[in-house]
Amino acid sequence: MTLVEVFRARRRIAPYVRRTPLVPSAWLSDLAHASVWLKLESLQLSSSFKSRGALNAVIARLERPDPPERFVTASAGNHGRALAAAAETFGLPLVVFTPIDAPHAKVAAIRRHGAELRAEARDYDEAERLALAFAAGSGAEFISPYNDADVIAGAATIALEIAEDAVDADTVIVPIGGGGLVSGVAAAAKSIAPAMEVVGVEAEASCAFQTSVRAGRLVTIVPGPTLADGLGGNPDPETITFGFIQRFVDRIVTVSEADLAAAIKGLVESEHLVAEGAGAAGVAAVVAHRGRLIDVSGRRVVVIVSGSNIDRERLAAILS
Repeated sequence: MTLVEVFRARRRIAPYVRRTPLVPSAWLSDLAHASVWLKLESLQLSSSFKSRGALNAVIARLERPDPPERFVTASAGNHGRALAAAAETFGLPLVVFTPIDAPHAKVAAIRRHGAELRAEARDYDEAERLALAFAAGSGAEFISPYNDADVIAGAATIALEIAEDAVDADTVIVPIGGGGLVSGVAAAAKSIAPAMEVVGVEAEASCAFQTSVRAGRLVTIVPGPTLADGLGGNPDPETITFGFIQRFVDRIVTVSEADLAAAIKGLVESEHLVAEGAGAAGVAAVVAHRGRLIDVSGRRVVVIVSGSNIDRERLAAILS
């Protein structure tokens, strides 16, 4: 993926997405003894960064001489919601496979946009297997939430906005699920500013990439339950994101469930912002142990808040 592809993605999706704000956080700056800004993809259409990749993937496919007539995907919720909105925009049928316990806020939006929802999998890994089998049997085009060059290029447009709005930033902190977001942001950020430090954040309960980087190969883990449902599960064994992460991500840290809860609560109390567990993972890395998990003191840091699709009951429980 080159910067040309990222700029092409930005041109494609510009009429359909928001340029999200980059705001200073006095709360996190004080905690970390650094200058910290929040990139609020939680305010993106569909309430997550996934709109960028979903729209770029759909439009890029529609530019083909023989575009597909039907799409299918697997999702923990956010990609499915974003792709459902994109499919609705262009009048295309879509089938979305999710875990049976996917958050209500996410699956309700998938239905609202007119996609066919199949919330029948035990977990994300099974949802992906079901979606791939459906694609093979029906001829529908599968769009991965992360293992797709157009999805990654769409996510990379965030790095362009960061580079334009925070020209002196030297560190970017990015949640890692399947790796599409961190792959795009890291590759683009390093192309623009090679000295930029990219820190990836996984949930301690599901840290497939940290484990794989240490092993030097992609390995399968047994993911546990986590507040960051959007970060759980194993990536496709053939995912292109592992190569991006090995090449462009400087380090990966993990955050506990207590860290995630503290980050969600802190964002509400200190910033008046709502974030889901996955969306708050970068903030959790700064909050954890009051900055001792990652020492960014004296640095100029951008933390991507990647989404805000959290069920009301879960948010209420965390705040109480």
